[in-house]
Amino acid sequence: MGSGQVTDWQGKNVTVAGLGVSGIPAAKVLHGLGARVTVVNDGDDERARAQAAELESLGVTVRLGDGDTLPDGTELIVTAPGWKPDKPLFRAAGKAGVPVWGDVELAWRLRGLDGREPAPWLAVTGTNGKTTTVQMLASILTAAGLRTAAVGNIGVSLLDAVLGEERYDVLAVELSSYQLHWAPSLRAHSAAVLNLAPDHLDWHGSMEAYAADKGRIYEGNRVACVYNVADPATEDLVRAADVEEGCRAVGFTLGTPGPSQLGVVEGILVDRAFVENRHKNAQELAEVSDVRPPAPHNIANALAAAALARAYGVPATAVRDGLRAFTPDAHRIAHVADVDGVAYVDDSKATNTHAAEASLGAYESIVWIAGGLAKGAEFDELVARSAKRMRGAVLIGADRALIRDALTRHAPQVPVVDLDRTDTGAMLQAVQEARRLARPGDTVLLAPACASMDMFANYNQRGDAFAEAVRELGAR
Repeated sequence: MGSGQVTDWQGKNVTVAGLGVSGIPAAKVLHGLGARVTVVNDGDDERARAQAAELESLGVTVRLGDGDTLPDGTELIVTAPGWKPDKPLFRAAGKAGVPVWGDVELAWRLRGLDGREPAPWLAVTGTNGKTTTVQMLASILTAAGLRTAAVGNIGVSLLDAVLGEERYDVLAVELSSYQLHWAPSLRAHSAAVLNLAPDHLDWHGSMEAYAADKGRIYEGNRVACVYNVADPATEDLVRAADVEEGCRAVGFTLGTPGPSQLGVVEGILVDRAFVENRHKNAQELAEVSDVRPPAPHNIANALAAAALARAYGVPATAVRDGLRAFTPDAHRIAHVADVDGVAYVDDSKATNTHAAEASLGAYESIVWIAGGLAKGAEFDELVARSAKRMRGAVLIGADRALIRDALTRHAPQVPVVDLDRTDTGAMLQAVQEARRLARPGDTVLLAPACASMDMFANYNQRGDAFAEAVRELGAR
């Protein structure tokens, strides 16, 4: 199975690796196309058995409790994005010359299978900000009167987007490093890498491998490779990419933009990339106040979304209207309430140090609530860069000692409350302690820099607990 489309799936032996949000739809689609599908799965619990029964009723073979053995006769593996490349199943596939695709690659190969002209993809990746940027992009495209959807690692599934009854003009596609690793033939219309910081290194094996997988998003781009001027590693990925003739490098910056860049001038988002005579001219797109919330990293997200939309030919007015219409998801630097002159902000989605640093950089004087599962992260750089903004810190969660030690080394003047508990009720105490430390004009910021699963089901539940604790403060 080469790099082109596969039009005849009848009788092909395809192994789908993993039950779940990508595996089950892939198995159903491939079975419907006439392939002989075998699903392999590591787990063999009650939920997996129920999923297996559903697929087996359709005629799909399912093997539970053995995700490492390559089924005889396999011609292609379609894997869930989270399965690590060093898994024995994939080593066996490599030895047998069997290609491995992810769900994104499968969707890319199936575009146009029904005879329709495939919708081009505007693709976004990065360590942080992917979801917000893709949602902004979809809002801008919609404001331009285009039929679109936010898809990929968010919203509508890519298989539904390329095979469903809904017809799209263009797709706003969020892609993770996992998905890009397993998508060798993806060729976007235009793509953006928002930023690069250490993340998922246990999966990729090294920062270099992680960056290389992120950089796959630029391969074969036709119109624009959008990069972050403040993060030279993203521009390095553009330089390394093999793109189509005429594809341009387009930067975004929070400062004054140069030619072939988008940036900010006196509170206005401006475009010096997609205008005539970009060396002398600029196009106003929107005001900073049109971005919600207008935190620096969110303005950067808006500029990246605008760059991709402009690469597709969207008018400036649609950028403004789309940004105004955009409503951020919960738990992303969301203002909860003001209590006694102190703002309380929920950025529970800041689950790594890079996201937390961006959040901390949005406020001048902060009482920081942080902690949880560190996932191997180190906190020295984050604390050193943010110390001058901190009024105080309240630490919760299993790995809070790592943050406490970084604060001791780099911000010894910052008062720290270390809550020695990991039950969900700790959040109420954390908010109460933060209130004690805060002064009018400060911001109490939940930006944990850690995962939540030591105390909460997910970051949403953690953010909800914070908001509920703040509301309880305000009710007193």
